Amino acid sequence: EVDPETISASVTGPAKLTGQTVIVPGDISSAAFWLVAGAIVPGSELLVENVGVNPTRTGILEALAMMGADIEWQRQREVAGEPVADLRVRHSKLQGCTLAGDLIPRLIDEIPILAVAATRAQGKTVIKDAAELRVKESDRLAVMANQLNHLGAKVTELPDGLEITGPTPLRGAEVASHNDHRITMSLAIAALNAQGITTITGAEAAAISYPNFVSTLEAIVE
Repeated sequence: EVDPETISASVTGPAKLTGQTVIVPGDISSAAFWLVAGAIVPGSELLVENVGVNPTRTGILEALAMMGADIEWQRQREVAGEPVADLRVRHSKLQGCTLAGDLIPRLIDEIPILAVAATRAQGKTVIKDAAELRVKESDRLAVMANQLNHLGAKVTELPDGLEITGPTPLRGAEVASHNDHRITMSLAIAALNAQGITTITGAEAAAISYPNFVSTLEAIVE
């Protein structure tokens, strides 16, 4: 039983448990890398299938919509009690915007890849109320600002967020993941728009949450 007022769940037992076949929807945090890749790489069109689109997790989709991304929801359905959709993304011209307030908790893990999207957006993107990112696997605000600037972006670190002005030409460089899986994958997507070779040290960190990330990326860019 879920109590929305106290934000708690309770289970009454004992109960007889039986084996079930459960299909788990795809994680939108992992899908976010491909959604941004499709939105920022000229000529791209990607279909990301079986994405869990529970409203508590779709802040990334709202943020990309605010930026003008072309994302089409297809085959909306329910799987294992969860809303699921296929998401088709096409390259589009993005616009800067402000991301703050109640939206931030619903996309906190996607802010690194949203910062990459913002480097390709016209004008200024401001991300606020995200100080929590300083105590993740790395200080994601500091690391993303530093590493994106190393690629040629224009990023200013704020106490609780980032200010990104774009678009600026990106150039290949050696960048550091700081052994943070989301930093690794975000920098890999940024590298798709960089002129020249980009080397990411500590790239094996991607396997922490997405073991097939590199092979999927290789398949997409072929």
